[in-house]
Amino acid sequence: MINLLKNKMFITYLGGIIVSAFLCVYALTMLSSAKKELNVLKEQQKEMITLKEEFLSLKKKLDHVEAKKSLSQVQGIIQAVDEVFLSLGLKDKVGSVKSTGKIETKDGIIEDAEVSIEKVTMNEMVNIFYKIENVPMILTIKKASIKKAFENPELLNITLGLSFFKSK
Repeated sequence: MINLLKNKMFITYLGGIIVSAFLCVYALTMLSSAKKELNVLKEQQKEMITLKEEFLSLKKKLDHVEAKKSLSQVQGIIQAVDEVFLSLGLKDKVGSVKSTGKIETKDGIIEDAEVSIEKVTMNEMVNIFYKIENVPMILTIKKASIKKAFENPELLNITLGLSFFKSK
């Protein structure tokens, strides 16, 4: 009887050890799975942070453009060109301003023009590009052609394809 009792206790302990072992293995697999899921979530968090930064950067640029839309009372591309070059004191160097078209969109009107600027220095050219970029209206450079002046190779002749957006 004592032998049978010892065997039952041995079997009970053995069963307890086996159940404990299975529980440990199950817990370790759950822990491993949780670690993998944590790594995946960390990668997703990094992607979301990157996307958030990109979104904020684009929103800042959009807000800047939206603010430019309402700042100016300019009615057309020719008036916009005049405003840019008058403020730089280079109005006399503008050879011609040719309107190349007008497109109506649901938000406003886009006017294109080709502007010819003659005999400007490198510094004046940089000032022109800076002024066009920072003028309080939506004025963009679509294309630019820069050539040396025939009379003086230190001076430049510039042909700009400009686009002006006027909201409705």
